[in-house]
Amino acid sequence: MEFFSFTLYFFYMIIDLRSDTVTKPSKAMLEAMMAAKVGDDVFREDETVNALETRIANMFGKTTALFFPSGTMANQTAIKLHTNPGDQVICDKYAHIYNYESGGVAFNSGASCKLIEGHRGMFTAQQVIDAINPEAYYYSPSRLVEIENTANRGGGSCWDFNEILKIRKVCDEQDLGFHLDGARIWNALVEKNETTEQYGEVFDTISVCLSKGLGCPVGSVLVGDEAIMKNALRIRKVFGGNMRQAGYLAAAALYALDNNMDRLVDDHKKAREIGETLSKLSIIKTVEPIETNIIIFELNKDVNEKTFIQKLIDKNIHIISMGTNKLRIVTHLDYTDAMHNKVIEILKNLTV
Repeated sequence: MEFFSFTLYFFYMIIDLRSDTVTKPSKAMLEAMMAAKVGDDVFREDETVNALETRIANMFGKTTALFFPSGTMANQTAIKLHTNPGDQVICDKYAHIYNYESGGVAFNSGASCKLIEGHRGMFTAQQVIDAINPEAYYYSPSRLVEIENTANRGGGSCWDFNEILKIRKVCDEQDLGFHLDGARIWNALVEKNETTEQYGEVFDTISVCLSKGLGCPVGSVLVGDEAIMKNALRIRKVFGGNMRQAGYLAAAALYALDNNMDRLVDDHKKAREIGETLSKLSIIKTVEPIETNIIIFELNKDVNEKTFIQKLIDKNIHIISMGTNKLRIVTHLDYTDAMHNKVIEILKNLTV
């Protein structure tokens, strides 16, 4: 009977690889959440939220941190802190703040984006110099440089830290703010053996997501020094982001920081193994370089994207389309070894 139950479970097992945001809290994380000491965070009286903010601020060597319900709100708050209406933000053409935050740069801050033609979501210091507008009054003032690490549309690509330092130098010389969308910074830190302190020294503001690689149900944190973060709390309120007993969510984040960081290497390993399998299939045109937990690949022109996706759905495997025959797979905390073995086996034998 036990063998039958296991076989049935294996047959109906849903494998969701659309994103690393599909994870659910573990039993241990839920226990940590239920044990949280909470208060009214609008009055700044939730001690678990306060503990999380202090911890992350200290991790990055910053004086101030603020807990947000989403990474988008944290990024949009950072942009508003750095800019005035009519200003311009320099970022990559694939940047999340430009492509996936509903036009928030314009809607929330009245700013525009100068898009850089980077490589896999990354660009150089010289490209930043070339993107800075002249000072003539009929140009939008360049105010902020924004980068994303890892770069989602770059296939989870990791920035060269030396290039980041060069961009920091340009920002200093040109009086530009420097913001990091660190939605998957934890993946970059683990893969590149870098530290939070390194990043805190370079960037004016950093948003870090807790609901992707670290497996929390909700939440991001924005960090910066006191001067730049002075109005962050008010802007979060304007955006409707104030929360009350948010300590239950902050407790999940504290648990994740203690328990879910080192295991990210497993996600990266599984992603590379999936990439290796895909690269051997005749129906695949290209697989982009894999550094962390994101696999982006392109089907041959004669392969129908919808048919390919449906074939996987029929096997209880869910992935996501990026358009123009490009697809994305993301490994994560809830993607088990058993699931991984099944995915590899199915891909090896997949026909379209």
